[in-house]
Amino acid sequence: MLFYNKQKSRIFFHATKFLLIFSLVLCSFCACNSNKNGTKDLEADPQQGTLRLFVDESFEPIISQQIMVFESSFPKAHIIVKYEPEADCFRDFEKDSTNMIIVARGLKEDESKYYNSKLGHRPRFSIIAFDAVSMIVNADASDSVFSLKELDKMLTSNNKQPYQVILDGENATSTVRYLLDSITHGKSFGNNVSGAKGSKQVIDLVASNKNAVGFVGSSWVGNADDPEQLAYFNKVHLAYVECKIPDSTGVFARPSQSTIYNMQYPLVRPLYCVLKDNYIGLGTSFYNFLSFQRGQLIFRRGNLVPAKMNFTIRTVNDFATKKK
Repeated sequence: MLFYNKQKSRIFFHATKFLLIFSLVLCSFCACNSNKNGTKDLEADPQQGTLRLFVDESFEPIISQQIMVFESSFPKAHIIVKYEPEADCFRDFEKDSTNMIIVARGLKEDESKYYNSKLGHRPRFSIIAFDAVSMIVNADASDSVFSLKELDKMLTSNNKQPYQVILDGENATSTVRYLLDSITHGKSFGNNVSGAKGSKQVIDLVASNKNAVGFVGSSWVGNADDPEQLAYFNKVHLAYVECKIPDSTGVFARPSQSTIYNMQYPLVRPLYCVLKDNYIGLGTSFYNFLSFQRGQLIFRRGNLVPAKMNFTIRTVNDFATKKK
């Protein structure tokens, strides 16, 4: 009986040792696999830590407000943000420089499949708000009302044009992509189109040249509660662009919360948040913040249109009925 108990204890000891070693190996494997696939690591926390976020530069004013409120709500959370052209955001997302980007389009199907094969899951993405590509003119410009046909000619003609067109980059920006897709329909830009080093420079160049027009994201020039933007309005004005909805022939609109919401201003685009993480960490926390009430209210106060929650939109007179 004594021999049986010793033998049994020895067997139990070796079995326990084997299970312990096996568990450690399994945990190590799972940890490596989790880091590779973008799933939860041991330091992930929804209320603290550091998040690297890359954002389309044309959304900088509104996203900087979102980050400021989020960090004040979670003092142990820190967001390191980089504002850059949209194409660079996607490139850095693919290179794992960041797990989260805010851009003007979602993932294409082939991109989703690529990440699914790489990560073992598809990244999440959704529309969090709508803004517009705003057309701005110098305060002393002779015209501020333009048809879509005039915009097409202005952007593509190589003949002498009365306007110098300034974009927020020479290529790779969401504004450039949007104009090529929606106005020129793939035609190359003309020789009167040039790129600035970001949206702020577009505004400064238009402000100093009465023959210049520019295109920037509406959060740079659409918030009347922002003192810096109010200062712009003495130097540049929002242009009116031809409506393209039914029963609007001869009607022109400038970008505002109302004309964006009702799709009366023709150059409306979405803001997408794209996230690799499939666990409840800081990335998911900020993703949810942007999607829920507090983040949506910030979009509304910034004169964008929230995509996740309904709000009363105040209608104002942002129309012109004929060419000047």
